[in-house]
Amino acid sequence: MTPALPEAFLRLPVAHRALHDVRDGRPENSRAAVRAAIAAGYGIEIDVQLSADGQAMVFHDYALDRLANGAGPVRSLDAAALGDIALKGGDEGIPTLSEILGLVAGEVPLVIEIKDQDGAMGPDVGPLERDVAQAIAGYDGPLAVMSFNPHSVALLAELAPDVPRGLVTSAYRPEDWPLPEATCDRLREIPDYDCVGACFISHERGDLGRARVTELKEAGAAVLCWTVRSPAEEAQARRVAANVTFEGYLPPLPG
Repeated sequence: MTPALPEAFLRLPVAHRALHDVRDGRPENSRAAVRAAIAAGYGIEIDVQLSADGQAMVFHDYALDRLANGAGPVRSLDAAALGDIALKGGDEGIPTLSEILGLVAGEVPLVIEIKDQDGAMGPDVGPLERDVAQAIAGYDGPLAVMSFNPHSVALLAELAPDVPRGLVTSAYRPEDWPLPEATCDRLREIPDYDCVGACFISHERGDLGRARVTELKEAGAAVLCWTVRSPAEEAQARRVAANVTFEGYLPPLPG
């Protein structure tokens, strides 16, 4: 049986990569950004990449260069070395997923996006999903996992069957994705929703009018969206989406 998405994920706006703002010393996916989201009462979205020694690290990019004072692939270094590399705009290193789980500790909803490790949205997955499943085992609080790669979501259904899972979905414009056009055409239609046991999608904000999104919503899927950057974008997105993933402004919280 597919676990349902906790109600809090539909009620509290979700801070994209936590409540980050480097002007205030809060880089993306940092402990400081997580603490700020908790203090403000928002849900949190984080990303995980794999270290050389098989640990889930809370970091968005595949390479260190943009976000950290380092260079090269994240997965070329072990967790201890990554923890010693400072995030740009802050004063702390890259955290492990276990650290962030301990920090959130069920206080607000937390959704973990598992970044595609196959490189082509294919079946070469496993080490990152296994470490995520181990880290979240026994976690007490509103939690969900998601990925663009349906193979990752399907594996999480086996490894952590009681954790709600979803697909991150997109218009998959070929010019925006380093994927074969045929792969974009397939993923655009969200064909794997049922077979991976998903209970929600997090869809690209500018593509919420897609017929397949409407179809899934009418069939009972929870529809979230990414990434909203203004009150005007939020108002438009909420015509379709039950909730938003946001950055760059502070959406209102429910009364």
